[in-house]
Amino acid sequence: MKKNKNPGKAAPTSTSKGAQDVAAQLDLKPGQSLELLKALHILTRDGRINQDSRRKLKQVYHLYQFIQPILEELSANEHAVTLADHGAGKSYLGFILYDLFFKALGRGTIYGIETRAPLVEASRQLADELGFTRMQFLNMSVAESTQADFMPAQFDIVTALHACDTATDDAIAFGLEKKARALVLVPCCQAELAAAMRQNKALQLARTPLAELWRHPIHTREIGSHLTNVLRCLYLEANGYQVTVTELVGWEHSMKNELIIARYNGQKKRSAAQRLRELLAEFGLTEALAHRYPALPSSE
Repeated sequence: MKKNKNPGKAAPTSTSKGAQDVAAQLDLKPGQSLELLKALHILTRDGRINQDSRRKLKQVYHLYQFIQPILEELSANEHAVTLADHGAGKSYLGFILYDLFFKALGRGTIYGIETRAPLVEASRQLADELGFTRMQFLNMSVAESTQADFMPAQFDIVTALHACDTATDDAIAFGLEKKARALVLVPCCQAELAAAMRQNKALQLARTPLAELWRHPIHTREIGSHLTNVLRCLYLEANGYQVTVTELVGWEHSMKNELIIARYNGQKKRSAAQRLRELLAEFGLTEALAHRYPALPSSE
């Protein structure tokens, strides 16, 4: 039987060493709860890494690095931050934001908006089990939440991580309606604009050589996705936001990797509104997408 060489200090248990190994592999943040990661099925019950969820966690951690300074700034002077997480899904982002920031802060509320009732109920149960009392989960669409009279009149931050297709546009509409001070968006599966481009492709090919950019179906999808995000950025700039666009994580982790960060500064750019209109006209999308930009300032 081996003796402990340092009798004044207990030898580390295999469990604690295992937790340390997991923490090192996942690059956990200080204070991060391993029990939360188990409840989210990122870790197995015996503390091993769930490889299928590891990539998701890496994306959420990277996103947290962008959101944390915004939270710190907005929570100054005892302000209770309100955050709406749209297309929340299993609420990975919301739970980790609460665990790493809101829990220690002792104030502020996270609202998770999700259309799938079983996911909403599961998130409610988990929040109750963990004592995350300032998390609320709502079973409704982003568009419905914008009109819900029981929601706060103003939100500080709006997030949407891989909210599919037009849900990102709805999150932007929510942010504008609620006078959000910041929006942090990772768009996904932008299909609406590409569908509109396909409908009038023959007309555009006859009208302009630019239509060659989306003559082939794969190019229609790619140009449609890119143009969708360009228009979103211009729309935000036209409504008084300073916009930064960057990568979320390396492309090997996700093909849906574009991160849009918008901070309200009140300077509405008329040039952005004008360029948005010109792009819609150039691509033959003015009528098809007119409903997407109700808050676009007048050109007069």
